[in-house]
Amino acid sequence: MPPLAERLRPTTLDSYIGQRHLVGEGAVLRNMIDSGHISSFILWGPPGVGKTTLAKIIANRLDTPFYTLSAVNCGVKDVRDVIERARSARFFNSVSPILFIDEIHRFSKSQQDSLLAAVETGEVTLIGATTENPSFEVIRPLLSRCQVYVLKPLDKADLLALIDHAVHTDTVLKTREVRLEQTEALLRYAGGDARKLLNILDLIANATPEGQPIVINNASVAERLQQNPLAYDKDGEMHYDIISAFIKSIRGSDPDAAVYWLARMIAGGEDPKFIARRLVISAAEDIGLANPNALLLANAAFDAVSKIGWPEGRIPLAEATIYLATSAKSNSAYNAINAALEVVNRSGNLPVPLHLRNAPTELMRQLNYHDGYLYPHDYPGNFTPQEYLPTELHDLRLWHPCKNAQEDRAEERMRYYWKKWQDEEKHQRGD
Repeated sequence: MPPLAERLRPTTLDSYIGQRHLVGEGAVLRNMIDSGHISSFILWGPPGVGKTTLAKIIANRLDTPFYTLSAVNCGVKDVRDVIERARSARFFNSVSPILFIDEIHRFSKSQQDSLLAAVETGEVTLIGATTENPSFEVIRPLLSRCQVYVLKPLDKADLLALIDHAVHTDTVLKTREVRLEQTEALLRYAGGDARKLLNILDLIANATPEGQPIVINNASVAERLQQNPLAYDKDGEMHYDIISAFIKSIRGSDPDAAVYWLARMIAGGEDPKFIARRLVISAAEDIGLANPNALLLANAAFDAVSKIGWPEGRIPLAEATIYLATSAKSNSAYNAINAALEVVNRSGNLPVPLHLRNAPTELMRQLNYHDGYLYPHDYPGNFTPQEYLPTELHDLRLWHPCKNAQEDRAEERMRYYWKKWQDEEKHQRGD
């Protein structure tokens, strides 16, 4: 008999639990599926949240050929063979066959390159599934042809709904007496992973003799699993909790705590590149302009662990971790780009001022492109004031420096040059 997770695999969106932000009523994927026309996309999320199931539901709903490849055990030839079969199976004006690639982040560059033409021409609709950030693991040309949808770990309400669904609808469990006394350990072990939750239920049910009630409480779950529920699980919720503690310890300038959480990840078998990526992000987001060398060191650590791997990779990771934790902190660049994106979203595509436009042709020069631009190097101190923003955003301030030696010097220079900075200083003084 198939395991419980397979027996309960949903076949329709109405029976699909979780990811309401994507497949709930009115959500983006739900609307796309209901329309009968989907474009290529990548599902990014932790294990056991329904990536493969969602792809199969879409294929069933659209009644289109569905091909599956696993990046673990196929090569370029397999990709080309499947694309050729999909091309042969498609009829005129029919919906493109779906090619589902599990763990697409494991595909090599050449394997991903072999998908480009078929995806671009619509010969196949690609649905990729990955547990890793596609921005790092999927080549840019392929990523630009796919929308990325983020799947979240199932929350407590989702997991409880899944338990209830299993107990009352599964062909095996509904014939047994199930006593659900406590769920804390069950939910903790599952860590937002639906498949893991159902596997635990299956294990307890199979270990309970026929005729006896299936008792689910904290003690029975711990007894059956025989493992520490607090152990690091790089595929579950603890993965996200520990990386969160790691980054917050760096941000909070506690090198001892940061190295401890680093050790927890190393002992748990975490991918060193995942840790290194988080260090690069932290260096830019939390240290930023207070110490620009932090980003250089974090990037060097990333390069080092990519070359040497474990176990020696722990040393540059520890060096970067301690350096970042003990460094001065600033999030002014992080805040500035977020503020700028808000302005862009609010104001739309404002025209570039004429004096800032490029003028490579005579026609553009006749239209006054570039006219009035002042070349800063022609002026004392290599600076002269002029407007660099769209007229509608005159004197906009987005970067607000934090208090540290590096940014204090930069702020002093900006106040010397720019009237908008000088006016703010007068306002602060109450002039």
